[in-house]
Amino acid sequence: MDTNEDKIKRAFKERDWNEIQTYDSWKIFKIMSEFVEGFEKLARIGPCVSIFGSARTGPDKGYFKLAEEIAFKLTQHGYGVITGGGPGIMEAANMGARRGKGRSVGINIALPFEQEANLFIDPDKLITFDHFFVRKVMFMKYAQGFIVLPGGFGTFDELFEAITLIQTEKIGRFPIVLVGKNYWSGLISWIRDVMLEREHNISPEDMDLFKLVDTADEAVEHINEFYSKYLLTPNF
Repeated sequence: MDTNEDKIKRAFKERDWNEIQTYDSWKIFKIMSEFVEGFEKLARIGPCVSIFGSARTGPDKGYFKLAEEIAFKLTQHGYGVITGGGPGIMEAANMGARRGKGRSVGINIALPFEQEANLFIDPDKLITFDHFFVRKVMFMKYAQGFIVLPGGFGTFDELFEAITLIQTEKIGRFPIVLVGKNYWSGLISWIRDVMLEREHNISPEDMDLFKLVDTADEAVEHINEFYSKYLLTPNF
């Protein structure tokens, strides 16, 4: 029996535009179901901080240990931890949350590689999405802050999505912490020297939308300092 994927491939091959349009229309309901599931589960998790970083960072790396320490310290201040649910930095952060007996949330994505859910997520707080854009909405809506360790394109995507939404006032401001001066300093210098000072593509105050630190204590301190002035609420 043909799957939906088989049918749509054949429709494209045969240029059956009516079939293609029908497929696209019905896909809306799949997207809606992902939003509904995410909202229902995550609305109950309480104050959490999202921790991002590479899925390829192994347990022998310093940033893996640093992510675990940051997550543990966050739980000691009453925060839960949200990750992308996979291995590497994500696993380290969920491990730290588990060690601290805090909420350990995994917002996973179905991929052909790299992304099986790690074992340190609370069983009732694991959600797996098919669509990256739905997953990113969940990160933005239910996190009270972002802590970003070294990562690849996905990490940068999530970081700049948050900065853009805050800059354009589409969401309320929340703290964004970049961890690892050796990793992030070159990027920040380019943003300042080229984007800001040479091309004037951003405003000087945009440089204040994120904080660069090196230690777990500094990362957690910045989150606490920010929320000493504000109430903890979802961002939409």
